[in-house]
Amino acid sequence: MGATSSGPGSTPAPVRPPQILGFVAKGSFGTILKVLDCGREKVCAVKVVPKVEVLRRDTLKQCKEEVSIQRQVRHPFVHGLGDSWQGQRHLFIMCTYCSTGDLHALWRTAGCLAEATVRLFAAELVLVLVYLHDLGIMHRDIKMENILLDERAPEVLSGGPYSHAADWWSLGVLLFALASGEFPVAPAGDHVAMLERVKQSSYESPPQFSPELARLLAELLCHNPLYRLRYLHHFQGHPFFRGVAFDADLLQKDPVVVAVAPRPPEQPPPDPATFADFDYELAASPDRPWPG
Repeated sequence: MGATSSGPGSTPAPVRPPQILGFVAKGSFGTILKVLDCGREKVCAVKVVPKVEVLRRDTLKQCKEEVSIQRQVRHPFVHGLGDSWQGQRHLFIMCTYCSTGDLHALWRTAGCLAEATVRLFAAELVLVLVYLHDLGIMHRDIKMENILLDERAPEVLSGGPYSHAADWWSLGVLLFALASGEFPVAPAGDHVAMLERVKQSSYESPPQFSPELARLLAELLCHNPLYRLRYLHHFQGHPFFRGVAFDADLLQKDPVVVAVAPRPPEQPPPDPATFADFDYELAASPDRPWPG
């Protein structure tokens, strides 16, 4: 890839460049690829961020923080960081590859989930958020993949000061959507309109919600951040979580059975593409992140 080097907060580029196996997704900050880590003989995901976009959006600090946080986080429900390095034109961040898709894909397929399934996801997310908050880390963007705006707390939408409580609002929105198939506040066309809609709205719990779930959501979706649930003991003693052991190892053994359409097979590159090719070709082929 021309000159490859380690940058601030990064490790040296792998001796054997990862081989691109397929395209996973394209987000606002870069492209996600499925790759083979040749050194470890392991399939991973790599986020590829164009440096020109980092400079244009002035997000260098954000990129450094993302890598730094991922390096210090060690939790069963948080993806660990593999390597991070840079080429002439791109930053590369490698992490665990998940073959079953994301929560948004599951939600779109299922429509809504049984409360027992929602309870399991909720317990796992509570453990993660408590863990991050204990480290002084705010997530600030709890959402199902590709769902924006209407999952954010009013104080985040307004651009005003916010705290860890914003993550608990987002958790409430996510759980409401998983259990009902729709969001508590309908999406708006732009950021300002969404803020007004969130400020003025008061959602109604669907009749199929159990009293325990309705209470949990009411205690998460408070407009006043000071009144939201936030500490682990709040959830451990909550009626909705009666019988749930807030233990990561035990939760991992509790199966979730949901019928999900299989992910379409990734389009393979025509040749054994490596990051040397990718770094050179991306600008010319944004919709096909490999040469050919």
